[in-house]
Amino acid sequence: MPTHPLRDITIIGGGPTGLFALFYAGMRGASAQIVDALPELGGQLTALYPEKYIFDVAGYPKVLAKDLVKALTEQASQFHQEAGLPVHLTQRVVGLEEEDGHYVLVTETDRFPTKSVVIAAGIGAFSPRKLPQAFAAEWYGRGVHALVSNPEGFRDRDVLIIGGGDSAFDWCAQLRDRAKSVTLIHRSDRFRAHAATVNEVQAAAALGDGRVNIFTFHELDAIHGDTTIAGVSIKDVKAKTSREIACDVILPMLGYVSDLGTLLDWGLNIEKDEILVTTQMETGRPGIYAAGDITTYSGKLKLIATGFGEAAIAVNQAVHHVYPEKKVNPGHSSNLAIFGQKDD
Repeated sequence: MPTHPLRDITIIGGGPTGLFALFYAGMRGASAQIVDALPELGGQLTALYPEKYIFDVAGYPKVLAKDLVKALTEQASQFHQEAGLPVHLTQRVVGLEEEDGHYVLVTETDRFPTKSVVIAAGIGAFSPRKLPQAFAAEWYGRGVHALVSNPEGFRDRDVLIIGGGDSAFDWCAQLRDRAKSVTLIHRSDRFRAHAATVNEVQAAAALGDGRVNIFTFHELDAIHGDTTIAGVSIKDVKAKTSREIACDVILPMLGYVSDLGTLLDWGLNIEKDEILVTTQMETGRPGIYAAGDITTYSGKLKLIATGFGEAAIAVNQAVHHVYPEKKVNPGHSSNLAIFGQKDD
């Protein structure tokens, strides 16, 4: 099992809070890295709604989720230009060990020695819920896509979206001007999505031009094709009748399964599957801090803006833990020598 170089800080999670923590660690002159179970940086922003606007991030009147991830990545990259961004993706953490006075994060394939840890894992390690039909399993990667990272990949395609929540309706709205057709099916006529998006999609379906279709009380009944999807059958769960529809792409938007996994065994202060932290973002175990949606405390707000502040606190505490001679408060960034300003 490969063992990576010892770092001052290892950040678990590559979402917005984790990316800002990576930047802040570099600003404090600490060596740092991100370890994330997902295949791309951005956490929920990339996995769930890359094309959706965010309106409550300071400094942006509005910003696409994917563009915020890009900006955060560029911000962190300024301290890692020669070696490349220290990010390790598709690395699910399965254990934590202590060795020679420091920690070792253990993933399914690698070992990451570190002097401190900042947990910025959002809702924990999460994965998309898969289609329950056994026949669908073989089509993943051959027309069934659990995640959407590039909407342009569905241009001029016949897309079937399964689900009734925000992700299902958001992607309906985003793809309807790109795809040849978009069909949404749901097992009931009660939706969990934002009313404005539901109304937008329903209005598009009401045009009757075949570009957008909604079938309530329907489920996937069969997938047709050899090596690629040539069409599907959907079943009316009330009438018990089936119909065939044009389809060459299936997007199951059935929600996500989140799991704190091994974090539950680390001796942290856990409260209702969240990490209870102090005002210093301490978790109950020395040298391990947490920030972002995975944390809880009195008055907690689960906002990206809140996560940024918590990341700064957690990193400053981690730097002081690793280097006691360094102040917890770094002062104003406009005065830091690392940015070419006066000596800090």
